[in-house]
Amino acid sequence: MEFFSNFYDIVVSRWDLIESAFIEHMYLSFVSIAIAILISLPLGMWIAKTKRFAEPVIGVTAVLQTIPSLAFFGFLVPIVGIGTNTALIALIIYALLPIVRNVYTGIIRVDSSMIEAATGMGLTKWQRLRQIEFPLAFPFIMAGVRTATVLTIGVATLATFVGAGGLGDVIYRGLQSNNQYLVLAGAVPVALLAIGFDFALKWLENRATPKGMQLKD
Repeated sequence: MEFFSNFYDIVVSRWDLIESAFIEHMYLSFVSIAIAILISLPLGMWIAKTKRFAEPVIGVTAVLQTIPSLAFFGFLVPIVGIGTNTALIALIIYALLPIVRNVYTGIIRVDSSMIEAATGMGLTKWQRLRQIEFPLAFPFIMAGVRTATVLTIGVATLATFVGAGGLGDVIYRGLQSNNQYLVLAGAVPVALLAIGFDFALKWLENRATPKGMQLKD
């Protein structure tokens, strides 16, 4: 009980810091994921249609994601400078791989007989993609988005090291002062934010996907 009492006291006394850091963290996560989706959807669809580029594109995004997060943030500082833009660029790049790969996988797994039937009905390439391929690939795409979202929310804690704020500020202050309660006050909201986003995206996926097409977790 003493542990929870001390944790509660820290949250109350540092509420202004935690609240502002939470808002910054949400901003970094939401904007980077939104931009990553806008890049990954057309890119994934394009490599699904021009398969000779699939391995190079996925390979590049995979290599970029293997770079240690903190090192990648540090690499961008001399180029972009410190601040929000540096954090956003890094987070967007880290979010690309799971979305691009799942978009590509979802599109190429559509049954070729359905594509042939749609072509026989006179649907154009764009109409096939919009009315047949994308809806069938949607569960795979959403799985990639959910993975990228959880990953991004976690990596965003490192944004504090490039002056972009976020809940990493709270965690870092706790580590500097050897205050485990302050560390938890930053770590717990990160976990709750990741879980909340994942549940929201899962709900959206279930609402938009027919039951027979839903992927099992």
